[in-house]
Amino acid sequence: MAFYTHEELELSQKHEDILGKRALLLQQMEAHNEQQKAKKKQQCLMSQAAKERNAQILEVDLQNAETNLQTRQLLHPDIINLETRYWASVERKLPEWEQYLLGKGQPPVSETGRLLRQQRLKTKKQDASAAQCRGKPPRPKPKTAV
Repeated sequence: MAFYTHEELELSQKHEDILGKRALLLQQMEAHNEQQKAKKKQQCLMSQAAKERNAQILEVDLQNAETNLQTRQLLHPDIINLETRYWASVERKLPEWEQYLLGKGQPPVSETGRLLRQQRLKTKKQDASAAQCRGKPPRPKPKTAV
């Protein structure tokens, strides 16, 4: 019987130790919970302050942009005239270029373009004939990849 009392005494001691640890853990959990609540409240306050600060900054930026737009100098009349003439020219030439821009045809060629092309061809022929007249061999053609 003495054996049971000694064993009961040890179990009782262990039980008290466990209850003490449990109480300590509960206190720690409550303290941690309070810290978390305080931290969350602080974060909410900081978030609200940041939102207000951002709204103020945005308002100032919008006011500055509005002021800049109101005080912006208008373009010089010559520039406006030049821009208007440019777009009128584009609209006049668009039907000629439309098929080319859509990828369905060749680019239109003006008279000046034809004359330039003819002059280039004449110059190339003269260069080739001049090289042959002087007894120089013709230039080698570039090699193509096989």
